[in-house]
Amino acid sequence: MGLFRRRRKSAEGSLDRAADSADVKHLEEFARSRRGVEAFVEPPTTMTATTVVFVAHDGEWTRRRVRDAAAAHGLARKLGIPAYDAQVVGYPQRMRDWNRKNGGRGA
Repeated sequence: MGLFRRRRKSAEGSLDRAADSADVKHLEEFARSRRGVEAFVEPPTTMTATTVVFVAHDGEWTRRRVRDAAAAHGLARKLGIPAYDAQVVGYPQRMRDWNRKNGGRGA
């Protein structure tokens, strides 16, 4: 039955999959197809790897895995968008408004 069986950890030590090129491609396309995009870097947890949330001017957002915080900041720099540590600054009000209006699901 396996009710108390532990899940295997990935090579990175988390229970989640690692970032891949499809994640980066999605983030690049999101940033290039929307106005006013900002990046909010989320620290790794025991269940997930480092992630980054891209939030557009209207609050639409998307979250994807990244290799680490440095990679997230580097991607934002490459795309010419500002990047913040979500743990320090939080998320913008426009994202919460968008969630309320659209059922809380990002792109």
